[in-house]
Amino acid sequence: MTKDAVLDLLRQNADTFVSGAEIGRQLSVSRTAVWKAIEQLKEDGYRIDSVPNKGYLLSSVSDVLSEEGIARYLKDPRLPIRVYPSITSTNTVLKAMAADGVPAPLALIAGEQTNGRGRMGRSFYSPSRTGLYMSLLLRPGIAAADVTGITACAAVAVAQTIEQLSGQEAAIKWVNDVYVQGKKVCGILTEASIDCETGVIHYLIIGIGINTALPEKDFPEELQAIAGAAFEGEPVPDLRCRLAAGVLDRLMAFSDDLTDERIFTEYKKRLLVLGRPINILAVGKEPEPATVLDLERDYALLVRCEDGSIRRLNSGEVSVRLTK
Repeated sequence: MTKDAVLDLLRQNADTFVSGAEIGRQLSVSRTAVWKAIEQLKEDGYRIDSVPNKGYLLSSVSDVLSEEGIARYLKDPRLPIRVYPSITSTNTVLKAMAADGVPAPLALIAGEQTNGRGRMGRSFYSPSRTGLYMSLLLRPGIAAADVTGITACAAVAVAQTIEQLSGQEAAIKWVNDVYVQGKKVCGILTEASIDCETGVIHYLIIGIGINTALPEKDFPEELQAIAGAAFEGEPVPDLRCRLAAGVLDRLMAFSDDLTDERIFTEYKKRLLVLGRPINILAVGKEPEPATVLDLERDYALLVRCEDGSIRRLNSGEVSVRLTK
């Protein structure tokens, strides 16, 4: 397509203006075709400066999700990716594909979700252009009891990538949320199909939603006190493509050996709740105050309840909320 060829040429001449006539000459197309391609790229979200007698320049802070853009930064050659401008839910669509037998690994990535989902049936706010929404399909052949370790791997992968690209510290709120500067910037939803006889997982889907920037109209009122953006300040060139590639590369590496002690160490050192008071939230029950004592090797929380009893919390049974 002319549009893709024009984009590739502008990328090859980064930080340099290229005239419409020169683009047309190199691509053997008319200047009108070049202008139409430039307009299409702008509609896609690319920031292109146009100056009379100088030509066109692709801004270094353009942030457009595309398969080609992510592939430029992705190091793992095993991983096919599919990118959608908008999708109902990357997890929902990928689950249907997995049930139909699509080969793993496979990653679906979107710039917007119209029906995003979080843990325990909650909706996940997924606006266009200010977030990255992705799901990774694996067929790891592990036991159902090891799923929490996969979620922990995802949290570490997100935290490390945010730190690499932003220079800010990222923390983890057990078991699946990533925080920057005291606000939630990422949620993770891991879903699996399990063989009831053997307890072995048929397939596993890791869903990740990251707020890369503040929405134009801010978050909905109910989220404003808790939700934040992973990246503020100076724009990061190709941010969402680089973020997607970094997270996926780390996840693929981690999934090769879930027993790697470094994953547990990286997770625990970022854990927000250690030593802090929390409320234990279980479906159908009143919040129960407790204090977090430690994180066990299987990622269960060890807590002391108000009556002095010690209790293990598993992520599939409860969630926790930090208290002041």
